[in-house]
Amino acid sequence: MEWLPKRTLGAVLERAATQFGDREALVFEDQCWTYTELNAQTDRLAKGLMALGVEPEERVAVWMTNRPEWLLLMFAIARVGGCIVPLNTRYRTDDVAYTVTQSRSATLITLASSGPIDYQQMLLDSMPAITRNPDHTLKVENYPDLRRLVVLGDKRIEHACGWEQLLALGDDIDDGELRARADAVDPDKMMMIAYTSGTTGHPKGVMHSHIPIRNSMERAQIFGLTANDVHMNYLPLFHIYAYSEISMMCVLTGACQILMDVFDADRVLELAVREKATILHGFEAHWLDLLNAQAAKPRAVNIRLGTLPSGVESTIPIAEQVQDVFCPTVSGFGMSETWAFVSVSNPSHSREQRVNSSGYPMNDYAFKVINVETGAEQPAGELGELWVKGYAVMLGYWDRPDATAETIDAQGWLHTGDMARVREDGMLVFLGRYKDMLKVGGENVSPAEVEAYLRGMDEILDAAVVAYPDPRLAEVPVAFVILQTNAALTAQTLLERMKGRVASFKIPRHVIFVESFPMTSSGKIRKVELRAQARTELDPAG
Repeated sequence: MEWLPKRTLGAVLERAATQFGDREALVFEDQCWTYTELNAQTDRLAKGLMALGVEPEERVAVWMTNRPEWLLLMFAIARVGGCIVPLNTRYRTDDVAYTVTQSRSATLITLASSGPIDYQQMLLDSMPAITRNPDHTLKVENYPDLRRLVVLGDKRIEHACGWEQLLALGDDIDDGELRARADAVDPDKMMMIAYTSGTTGHPKGVMHSHIPIRNSMERAQIFGLTANDVHMNYLPLFHIYAYSEISMMCVLTGACQILMDVFDADRVLELAVREKATILHGFEAHWLDLLNAQAAKPRAVNIRLGTLPSGVESTIPIAEQVQDVFCPTVSGFGMSETWAFVSVSNPSHSREQRVNSSGYPMNDYAFKVINVETGAEQPAGELGELWVKGYAVMLGYWDRPDATAETIDAQGWLHTGDMARVREDGMLVFLGRYKDMLKVGGENVSPAEVEAYLRGMDEILDAAVVAYPDPRLAEVPVAFVILQTNAALTAQTLLERMKGRVASFKIPRHVIFVESFPMTSSGKIRKVELRAQARTELDPAG
């Protein structure tokens, strides 16, 4: 027997139903489910997947917005030994075709539509012909491995299976068949393939087994999460942050999650009051919106803890405000390739530590900060690329051994491509992607440092700094700025304020005022698009 028993995700929910039974597990709009009810519906869906023909280790792509069916699929696919492939709801026709085909998913489950977004029509546009094979599976043009389609909502795709039809299929599967299937699931086999954001080239599929469940379990203990907590869940479920830190964490601890289809700060706070929420989560963009919403209309929220990946200079001022307005926060560092958080702070750490760092490495993880030019390990306080080794580091990139070899070396160290330093107290400070670092006339410039300075100006709501080519200095900083409502500030005034207070090579050479930033679905600024916009606006000819 393992000294720490390995678990499967399907079994985690089953255990929660036994342990927490009639406690509220999920609230969505005006509906609620206990753990017993959630587990029973997961069983029914798992039987439907078996009857549909989903095989052990099969990839099952899920393309839908936050809703209870997503959570049921998360646990049901795992229960029958399948591998979930969560698809970004911002994907469009070509993105979905690429990820479903690259993952060799045999089953695709989608939402018909959500608001103005017609997911089903996008699939219809990419599937010129769908026919049935003699074994009743499908042959889908442009999708060579796809054999089954399920649509939640009004079904228009020919030969697709409707959601209620899928559930009804499971009536022919008895409890013993499901029990045997669930007991045969190997925790070392793939649980999910999470596709990276794909800011450079096609997204890569990050493979994870069930083993990272341990990582989330230990973090629940570090954070002091219990069955008495109520988590607000407005982060996209296809992102590993919500998948691990809310949906999985709630089931591990018996907590309740208030699921929202989209993030709207005012609605979050209203629901937090109504449902007596105790835990909030989010990146700096989420917290900034929550701060502004609370300032505009104060609510009597009673949040005891928040998660806020911090340590980056640009995040610190926002994190400081959160401590005073909402609650203490815990920070951490993680990425799709390492699992959600592999370093964390503790609620008992000092405010300075929780706000200004990304915490300590978790159990059985090791970190190195490497000088990218010399390959030597950096001493405390010095910047370098973060390397990570640990039990929940990805199995590799799906069907991309070349990319895997470039990222994980022969000694098992994952080269994150992130810039970091280790403080004298041993805490990690995440400083952003190395590709976002500026080299101005030979001097290193951290965009986060300049962004933090700009955010300190009363007129500025938010700022993002990117590189712009320069014939003499190689590159120079460009600042994209969002002003506070009714605020007035010129580029000249902004730059004058920085002169004599900030090193000259850090001062932006150009300022571009915008209404909003292009964002990833998880709430991060897409700087690759800002760099392209800067080139377009500042050098139309080039």
